[in-house]
Amino acid sequence: MFERTDIEQQLQKARNKKYQEVDILKQVAQILKEDQLKEDAIMARMKSPQKPTPRNQFNLDLLETNRIYHIDQIRDICVDYRLRFLDTKYFKNEIPQEAVSNIKQMEKEHNITLKGFKIVAPSKMFKLENADDPLLFAPIGNGYFYLIHKWGGNDLSPMRKIWAWSFKCFENLIVSTLLVSLLISALVPGGVFSPETSGIQFVLIFFFMFKSVAAIVLYYSFAKGKNFNTAIWNSKYFNA
Repeated sequence: MFERTDIEQQLQKARNKKYQEVDILKQVAQILKEDQLKEDAIMARMKSPQKPTPRNQFNLDLLETNRIYHIDQIRDICVDYRLRFLDTKYFKNEIPQEAVSNIKQMEKEHNITLKGFKIVAPSKMFKLENADDPLLFAPIGNGYFYLIHKWGGNDLSPMRKIWAWSFKCFENLIVSTLLVSLLISALVPGGVFSPETSGIQFVLIFFFMFKSVAAIVLYYSFAKGKNFNTAIWNSKYFNA
């Protein structure tokens, strides 16, 4: 009723099966190796200087228009929120794997090798030379950049723009100093220096508070090597 088993045939099947599995493993290993080499090459380009900013030959038909930004728009956001727009070689935090995967996918789709990467992030996330929310860009050309990936994009406090407004320019700093001095003066209890509160007394208190606040601001701004948002947004130095 049952066909007799040919041991030699079974041995050949076992051998062929083994070789097929080995071939599959070799193919997988080769794919993983090539993939790792691509990732290493991407990270190497991110850490190498690119001067002047190169131009990537994107296939414009494949780009999403809502991801294209001009340098003026990037500058405005950096100034408003006191952020920096620098080469990825200065970025000291880890680039997420998803960002690298997006780069590989774009390089495959556009048949190009991307370079000239830049990141928008707070100063503390860069290794700045002596002189919470990164966005990874690649240059298109003519002042335009393409947003490749963002991570932690909602970590900025809604109060950051208000805080950064004071450091936007010299005029804003003076106005902020005056407002803070006025607020502190208004909080001083009446009758501290004389039994009756008068306008002259308030003015004297205001001038005293203004000098104190201005001294703190000057120390923070100059002694600590700080600068205005308009000056640091694309500076690789922490004191310039």
